[in-house]
Amino acid sequence: MILSASGWRKVFAESGDGEDNSPDIGYENALLCALIAETFAEYIKGRRGEKASVVVGMDSRPTGNQIADAVLRVLSAMDIAVHYIGIASAPEIMAYARSLDGFIYISASHNPIGYNGIKFGLNDGGVLPADVESMLAENFKKKCAMEDAEEYAEELLSKASDGDLTLIFTLGDRYKKDSLWAYETFIRTVISGTTDGRTQDQFFSDLKASMKDSPIAIVADMNGSARCASIDSRFMEDLGIEFLPFNNEAGKIHHAIIPEPENLVFCADVMDDLRKDGNENVLLGYMPDCDGDRGNIVYWDQKKQKAIPLPAQVVFALSVLSESAFEIWQQTNMPRKGLLWKAISHYGKHAVAVNGPTSMRIDEICSSFGREVFRAEVGEANVVNLAREKRDEGYQVRIFGEGSNGGNITYPSAVRDPLATVFALVKLLVIKDKVNEDGTLSKGLFHIWCEKSDQEFRYKDDFTLQDVLDSLPLYTTTGVSDELASLKVKTEDKGLFKENFQKVYLAEWEQHREEMDAIYGIRSYKTILTNGTNERYVSPDESWNNGNGGLKIMFYNERNRPYGYIWMRPSGTEPVFRILCDIRGDEFAAERSMLRWETSMIKKADEMS
Repeated sequence: MILSASGWRKVFAESGDGEDNSPDIGYENALLCALIAETFAEYIKGRRGEKASVVVGMDSRPTGNQIADAVLRVLSAMDIAVHYIGIASAPEIMAYARSLDGFIYISASHNPIGYNGIKFGLNDGGVLPADVESMLAENFKKKCAMEDAEEYAEELLSKASDGDLTLIFTLGDRYKKDSLWAYETFIRTVISGTTDGRTQDQFFSDLKASMKDSPIAIVADMNGSARCASIDSRFMEDLGIEFLPFNNEAGKIHHAIIPEPENLVFCADVMDDLRKDGNENVLLGYMPDCDGDRGNIVYWDQKKQKAIPLPAQVVFALSVLSESAFEIWQQTNMPRKGLLWKAISHYGKHAVAVNGPTSMRIDEICSSFGREVFRAEVGEANVVNLAREKRDEGYQVRIFGEGSNGGNITYPSAVRDPLATVFALVKLLVIKDKVNEDGTLSKGLFHIWCEKSDQEFRYKDDFTLQDVLDSLPLYTTTGVSDELASLKVKTEDKGLFKENFQKVYLAEWEQHREEMDAIYGIRSYKTILTNGTNERYVSPDESWNNGNGGLKIMFYNERNRPYGYIWMRPSGTEPVFRILCDIRGDEFAAERSMLRWETSMIKKADEMS
């Protein structure tokens, strides 16, 4: 089992096959679930006392029910007040948990169907911080190492009464309705950027009215995910959006789970068919992963006249652009009561928090809006915690996330949400220029971006999403699912591996520096290490050993301007080593060459162990 801040995961299918869609987890896995549940129950009772309340939910994987059965038995026996809501998306359970003491969510996110896992959280809307997660992991491992661990876990499972379990399931429908209501209430705050109910109502009423002039139809490949049991249909249709879901039965997973371009093609095909059948309002599509916290985007390309999947890095860039412009738009177009921002003129510190391998296009976008960019190690929990730290330091951080994985987190949420992503794009397309009653012009979001980025020439009243895409800073970035983006490394000590890589890289740099200058214009580099929420620059003489953290080498041209970077990190949720390259401009050949160079150096470092 991989124990990380992003969740505890393993192949839970009894066969041990990660692609097995059997619901059976087997005897040993049931015992593991009992020890996991006790570990969290002890922690939550230590924080909240004997009357602790916890919501339990799961994504739509076949093994979810048997894992939930074991978890519910232990929680019930330990007198935890359990709110069981069955299949639910991650954003839903985390929104509902804000009214309780914590949550247990049974999910393996984007991993293959035979995997499953467990995430823990309190009532702040996100998963536990890495230090708390690490403490729980140590406690769990101690339980597994007990001489009588098997008998102990069996006893835990046997303590729950049938009556208590029956009551938990009986109350499930009521709690599910409560969780959906809590989620819808919360996502309204996230999208509108205000906690004031009347201001929200006016904003969504205006948004709905705008869509009468600019109608939108949105396609969703639900792929049997937890979002099949969520609010998407009702929420969008209430706002006047034509919502067209397919593969919309929870648990019936039709294809690979990860929402990367190779799986977004199914959504694109449906969009193409709908456009051919005459539905010209089909502009956007999305596909969530199994737990429904990430939804990457497909859009209708007016130039090519076909639906095109957007790379994850571009989805995040569009979201950051939209929400940054939206903050500026709010200052003159919404009452200040309940708003989640403070005016830039009075509160000058604005920031975006991202992970290490987020493309540098974000730095350019944020520079246009006067925002700083801070980077954390890969892992949603790390980015969430970094955003919290920056707020404590006085920064306004409305939007943050892992650009390398797509989707975004929009404050006050602490988890990615496809509705937040979709509505970032909807706001971008629908909130347009308008003339006020006094004759002044209120600029829309795209116009604000064009002005801030010195691209006023690009603005036109009938712009499309393609026009927005054409205005983005141009970078070539390795995709997460690229065949070159993951490697098997036999060196178990990742700190030792980094030390070996440092030796290899320094030798290669001296050997190839003239060639790098001649071909790419690269004159210098800096090494950057990320661990948790900490990012630091290190010299060639300092150790590059930062354990399982991220390592980035940033290259600079003769004007000391960043040209691009190579990045690496051992995955916290899969037994692979992730690598990535980000290059300024449309430079596919350079990105491939740099990535292969990085791969060759990694293999040399691995052979030194």
